[in-house]
This record gives sequence, structure tokens and C-alpha cells, in this order.
Amino acid sequence: MFKPRKIFLNITALVLLGSLFLSASVSDVLALQVGVPLDQALVYNGGESANLRDYDPATTYSSGDKLIFSGLVSLDTQLNITPDLAENWEVSGGGTIYTFHIRPNAKFHNGRDVTAQDFVFSWERAASPELASDTVLTYLGDIVGVHEMVAGQVNTISGLKVIDDKTLQVTIDAPKPYFIMKLTFPTSYVVDRENVAIGEKWVRQPNGTGPYKLSEWKSYDYIVYEANQDFYLGAPSIPYVVVKIYAGDSVRLFETGDIDVASVDLYSVERMLDPAEPLNANLVTGVDLCTSYTVFDATQPPFDDVNVRKAFSMAFDRQRYVDVLYRGLALPAVGLYPPGLPGFDYGLQGLPYDPVQARELLKQSKYGGPESLPEIIYTNAGIGSYVGGNVSALAEMWEQNLGVTIKVENLDYNFYYEQIFSGNHGQIFDGGWCADYPDPENFADVLFHGGVPQNHSGYSNPELDALLEAARTEQDVTKRIAMYQEAERILVDDAPVLFLTHSLSYQLLQPYVKGFVYTPINIPSERYMWLEGK
Repeated sequence: MFKPRKIFLNITALVLLGSLFLSASVSDVLALQVGVPLDQALVYNGGESANLRDYDPATTYSSGDKLIFSGLVSLDTQLNITPDLAENWEVSGGGTIYTFHIRPNAKFHNGRDVTAQDFVFSWERAASPELASDTVLTYLGDIVGVHEMVAGQVNTISGLKVIDDKTLQVTIDAPKPYFIMKLTFPTSYVVDRENVAIGEKWVRQPNGTGPYKLSEWKSYDYIVYEANQDFYLGAPSIPYVVVKIYAGDSVRLFETGDIDVASVDLYSVERMLDPAEPLNANLVTGVDLCTSYTVFDATQPPFDDVNVRKAFSMAFDRQRYVDVLYRGLALPAVGLYPPGLPGFDYGLQGLPYDPVQARELLKQSKYGGPESLPEIIYTNAGIGSYVGGNVSALAEMWEQNLGVTIKVENLDYNFYYEQIFSGNHGQIFDGGWCADYPDPENFADVLFHGGVPQNHSGYSNPELDALLEAARTEQDVTKRIAMYQEAERILVDDAPVLFLTHSLSYQLLQPYVKGFVYTPINIPSERYMWLEGK
């Protein structure tokens, strides 16, 4: 979904009080604060959201907290589907019936057994109109009865059947080879009925099933996770995971030894890539399965005209954008699929940068040129009147090449996606997508089929819809991939979004952190890792 997949938090500088702390390091002070030995902890830097719905598996827009929560299946370090709470499953009914067998030793953090009934409760909760999840149809909508429950027509999901306490049968509406992958996303994770009944703040004291328990959450300061010794796949090797909140610059904190893993900001990447830089040996790089883009709302003038959308796309100098804004440290995106995703087309021809043709297309539109366009508002996630470099660059290119003026409005980033899903935005707004699972359906169908929840552009093309619907049940992998590549070509030509970049990942890793494997999709990697000589 749209989101950075790995969130590394930040924390305000610690104030050292009293002579006891005058000679202590930041790590020493933190160890006293959190009450855990940091030589037994994996320490990150990150932030937190003011929106509690971001921490609920059923409503989060991100990849969720996979340390605390888990589902029937997950992705391993090679992004293969692997058993999780379900130890195995069978597929019958021509590919429409999945029977999951839950592990006998699967327990919640409080020791209660995980049952098939818990999954029925969790999925019906996610589909309830009262919860108003924006993600449930995307990830559970293939299950028979989910659409009806979301619409308030029924009170139960007919496609779920409890065979016994440890056996759950799930019936989907058609044989879809990607369905099992969708169950790796947090919307399908199990939650405890009594836990969520305490109210919205239950996420501050969650009774999960994952490899770590939430030990302490001190807002704007730190979060402490403790290894779940009764984890059904075996207790993690690292006893604690600590996340500092709003601590400062990640690279600086890594250099001082205060964190163990750090995301490298754009302005520090070139330094880290220099072989003469001491931290170069700590650098881990990779290509994310992400595509950033700018959304044109096809239901609002002037982007209800394909010629206007194409004009704005062809007035965009993608290479200059990457070279200047990203200092060449991103890949230009001419289409939807990122490199590394099945279906990525090396021969895809995107819309070229051609200001002359862009102006001609604007003239050919029903608006006849820039002078007849309505006021155009660009909605961005931000604070106050600050305009980020990416929006400034786009607005400048469109003004120079098309003669249009863009008005920018900022929405609180804590609630940005809620506003986007609600339709409270201008004709243009920030978008982007990172793979939830390695399949092109997760991009083309999830984002651009007419009427689906994630289709924020309001774009609709019957030809594309028919192609995507046929691809859903195509069992021949080669034919299926060809269908998604054709879908991408249609999207490029119809330009419901302006494709910008595919991001690259740069992280620093302390040498005593072992077992780390970079994955472009967020997985609970901490349970595969260990500390050696910290």
C-alpha cells in the first residue's frame, strides 16, 4: 500500500538531569529509562502516529506491527509464502475453498489458545460497517460474503466456516492464485475479542500473537518490545527491540552507537557510497518494490479529459526530476510496476517528455488551453504552508511548459490517507504504492480497476477492467503476466497518474547485528536475526 514499508523513528534529545548523568552516554541514559539491558536489545530510530487507527491491523494503511500481530501465513526472507499461525492448509473446490489448520501451540500473548473462532471474529470485525476499514475490501474482499457485510446487508461472513477450534474453512468467489498472498497483510491478522473490547486505546496494550510483546510505550520517547518466549515458531534470539521516538538524525545516532540499524537520508547516501567512508562497510542497499506517482482525479475538471492528463504527464521532465530532486539516487518510473516485480517490462515505452506535444494536447482537450482551465489544487501531506521539493518541482515544470498555476494545500500527515479515502482532496495529490506481496495484481487490479477502494483517481476503463478480471483467474503464469503487462500499457496511455520514481533503499547495520536480510516488503525480520558481541 501507499506507505514507507520500514519506519525508523526519531526522538527529541534526552535531557541529562543530575550529576549521575553528566558522564553517561545517551545509550546509558536510555538503558536506565527503559529498564532493559541495551546489549540485549536491537535499537531503532523512528516516529509515531497521532492516529491510533494506524496501529490497528484492521485499519492500518501501512504494513502494520508484525512484531506484535500475525496471521495464518506470512512471507519469508525470500518473499515466499510460508506457514505462520496456520501450520498447513489444503485447497479444494477448484481453487475456491481453503482449509487452514491452526497450530496446536498457537497462543495469544496472555496464553490463551488461538482458535478458528478468533479469526472469524477478527475478519468480521474488519468487515463491520462500524469499524469502517478502508482496506478490508482490498485484502479480504475475495471471500464470499465480505462485500455484503461491509455494505451492512448481513451480520456475518458466509464464506467463513469453523470446522473445529483449530480448523477454519474459507470460501472465495473464484479461483484466484494470488488470494493466499493477500493473507500476509495486517487486515487478515488475528486479534483478541476481549482485548479490542476495552476501546480505541486497546492498541496501547495489545494482546497479540507475534514474536514480540509490547512491554512499554512511552509516547514521544520510546517503545520497548520483549521477546515472546511462547512464540509458536520458537522464541526470537534477540530479547528486546527498542524504538527511540523522535531522537534526531538516524545517521548521527548510528555513528554514536545509539542505534543498531539506520535508514540513510538522501543527503547522506553519497557519503555512504564512497568506498573511502568508514561506514561504507556497514551499508546495505536494495531496490524497493515501490512506485511513487502523482494522482490526477479523473472525476474532477480538468482531469476528466485524457488529453489534459497526458499533457501534464508529457510536461514532466522525469530525468531532470530524478537528477535534481533525488540527486540521481532513485530510478525513473515510466510505468506502474517496479523492477523486481513479476511483470516488470524492460521494454515499456512511457509517455515521453515533450513540452510541445503537451501544449498541443492541452489545446485539443475540451478546455482548449490553459486559459480555460479551472483552479487546480494540489493536495499534499504536510504542515502549514510548507511546500516540499517534489511538489515545487512539479508545479514549476507545469507552469513553465503549460502555462498553468498550481495551488498547494497541506493536510495533516497523521490523517492524510483518511482524507484521501474520503475524497477530501484537490484534483492532484500525492500517491504511491509499495508491494504488499510480489504479484502485479497488487498494483494494477488493486489500484486501477474501476470502483475499487484504492482507485483514488476515480479512473475507469471498461477495457482495462475486463482484462484485469480475466487475469484474476488465469492459471497459466505466462498468459497472466502478459495480461498485466497489457494492463500497464493501457494505464500509461490513459495517464490516470503521473509515474515518478522507483525508490532505492540504503540502510546502515552495526557489525554485531547478524542474520539481517534486506527484503523490499516488510516482514518480521527481527525473528530471523541475532546479536553477536554487542
